[in-house]
Amino acid sequence: MIQVALFGASADPPTVGHQAIVEWLATRFDWVAVWAADNPFKAQQTPLHQRQAMLAMSMAGIADRAKNVRLCPHLSDVRTLNSVRKAKLDWPDAQFTLVVGSDVLDSLPHWYRVADLLKAVNLLIVPRPGVPIQPQHFDALNALGARFQVSTFVGPDVSSTEYRQTGDPQGVMPAIAQYIKDQNLYAGLGVRQAQPINQRLP
Repeated sequence: MIQVALFGASADPPTVGHQAIVEWLATRFDWVAVWAADNPFKAQQTPLHQRQAMLAMSMAGIADRAKNVRLCPHLSDVRTLNSVRKAKLDWPDAQFTLVVGSDVLDSLPHWYRVADLLKAVNLLIVPRPGVPIQPQHFDALNALGARFQVSTFVGPDVSSTEYRQTGDPQGVMPAIAQYIKDQNLYAGLGVRQAQPINQRLP
């Protein structure tokens, strides 16, 4: 059976950490589907089309090393369950693994129809530096009937939030840094230039 990793992210902006995770996934799955999406737990985000453009640049930057990565903007949906349903149209006979960072574990039980989502996918949790997985997270996942694993891979200590606050040039690839400058995103380093989205469950 084909094994497909599903990796949706806010990508606001996509960092070298996102690239590292995708490259690692590409060595362990037949396909890695990647997309940018609105996060309903965040009040403001850069417009989706700009995040999609940056994510495309990010994935182009690793294309020669991760040839089984597919950029899938059509999977973007505020509700992750809908993204999984769309992915099944692309890979009807695949087994899907939803990849999430440890930073989403607090909100995961509140996702739209989370029990149905976790029946449809395996869950792979990627630890993020500074965001430890707590015992109550495991308790919640077990209560939901999740089939989950914690990856042995830990990405670099960078984050989109940190980049928006500091503009650290080590956080993103140069092409994305130039795009951010050209589009006047995150002006003033931490002063957000973003559009609000409706608060809805993912």
